[in-house]
Amino acid sequence: LDYAQCDPIFLEIFNNSFMNIAEQMGYALQNTAYSVNIKERLDFSCAIFDQEGGLVANAPHMPVHLGSMGESVRIIIERNRGNMKPGDVFMLNDPYNGGTHLPDITVVTPVFGEFEGEGAGGEDQDHPQIIFYTASRGHQSDIGGTMPASMPPNSRHIDEEGVLINNFQVVKEGRFMEKDLHALLLSGKYPARNPATNEADIRAQIAANNLGIRELRKLVKHFGLPTVQAYMKHVQDNAEECVRRAISKLSSGAFSYEMDDGSVVKVQITIDDDARSAKVDFTGTSMQLATNFNAPAPVCRAATMYVFRTLVSDVIPMNEGCMKAIDLVIPKGSMLNPRYPAAVVAGNVETSQVVTDAIYGALGVMAAAQGTMNNLTFGNDRYQYYETICGGSGAGPSFDGTSGIHTHMTNSRMTDPEILELRYPVRLNRFEVREGSGGAGLYRG
Repeated sequence: LDYAQCDPIFLEIFNNSFMNIAEQMGYALQNTAYSVNIKERLDFSCAIFDQEGGLVANAPHMPVHLGSMGESVRIIIERNRGNMKPGDVFMLNDPYNGGTHLPDITVVTPVFGEFEGEGAGGEDQDHPQIIFYTASRGHQSDIGGTMPASMPPNSRHIDEEGVLINNFQVVKEGRFMEKDLHALLLSGKYPARNPATNEADIRAQIAANNLGIRELRKLVKHFGLPTVQAYMKHVQDNAEECVRRAISKLSSGAFSYEMDDGSVVKVQITIDDDARSAKVDFTGTSMQLATNFNAPAPVCRAATMYVFRTLVSDVIPMNEGCMKAIDLVIPKGSMLNPRYPAAVVAGNVETSQVVTDAIYGALGVMAAAQGTMNNLTFGNDRYQYYETICGGSGAGPSFDGTSGIHTHMTNSRMTDPEILELRYPVRLNRFEVREGSGGAGLYRG
């Protein structure tokens, strides 16, 4: 196989192989996690990354995670370059270093060469080289903060939202750092309420990453490392070309979305027909807010990647190639690129939806969805519950919207009533779709 040239048949094989590995990681995480949040609601994402931390493939999990996880992986690479060893695993949730909001903990595992000839740059047994990364992100049911479930509506400082984790080594050469993790979760002004549940879910994320490693090594054993790494790039290049083709059918536009508090998300999209590229510029968006509706830059990037991926009809994984044709401008100090110690918990679940709707509006391809993830939380020191309630999507120029479904940046499902009542001391009296709430028009939302 001449891996330097992209064979369309092998491209399809690797496209599906990489996506399948991420899907298997997801099933492993779901089956081994403890919390309702991850096990039942499926509020998690799994993906594989190349040597530089570029997203290669993902399962169809949470778009707000997948478009931003690469930033977390690259932070881990940058902070630990030259010091990572086989058996090491790292984690973070820092919104100012690749994270989204504190409940979303990303676990990153480097994949080292194992077979003869695997290591890039001359691997030997004493100095194995990193050949890939696997990563998983899971929304913890509680990570501390002023309120159970770590989604306080009135937070004004990141410390009020929970324990901030930046480049923590959770496994050191195969040894799980249980005491250090426990101490970390109980640190800070508002520590985690249920560290045992956090630990169980983090162990599940580590297991999911390890499954991804085993499957990637099977690919390498079958095809050889140079071929697998070459097709990681081919898969990204193919995604880039697909997005460029989609961009060539679009027109420039602008959109301004005013939120309930008066803050505004503005976007100007300029299409370069010759280069088949797009400039997505959020200049004019409100500056950093005193509230928690600030969205870290990776969230804005995730929304942008998601929108342009949805415009591609080909079956391709959402990956780093989707952004190569896009020049993304997010002003520093704005509500879409805040500075520490801005509160951000609503930025991930509310503002991300607004950004998505604004981009669709600027492109003129679809009306707005509900513009929220409809968060519901309750709890105490023993129970912590977090839910995103489904809504509906907007209509388009030739189609109706969809009803009773999670949209855009959220792709979780709701907790089954039976599970809700089994795991929590509550009773669900009624759950129903509000008929006619989508809005009338030629095509209905």
